[in-house]
Amino acid sequence: MPFIDSKVTVKLTEEKKELLKSELGKIITLIPGKSENYLMIGFEDNYSLYFKGNKLEYGAFVEVKIFGTASKTALSEVTAAICCLYEKELHIPPSAVYVKYEEVANWGWNGVNF
Repeated sequence: MPFIDSKVTVKLTEEKKELLKSELGKIITLIPGKSENYLMIGFEDNYSLYFKGNKLEYGAFVEVKIFGTASKTALSEVTAAICCLYEKELHIPPSAVYVKYEEVANWGWNGVNF
């Protein structure tokens, strides 16, 4: 039951969203037991982000929420992969990307909680 929410400073075309969605679907499998089958993804583009007191032309804040827990090693691999993807596809340097993780004990879907 992962959810990846990305706030990025750049404009995203529908084609770029599709590409990112597909790649994030692969990246989530770096966390054991997670797959694209239940992955929900959100994008917010043209988002104003400030870092070190300056407005970022290229920056991203990414939240990854998962049901249950994951190892620090797996989460580090996800961070590296997200940074690589956003640098390659959006020209956002890894130094301008924050990735926040939230491990959720209670998660509901389809009218029930797990």
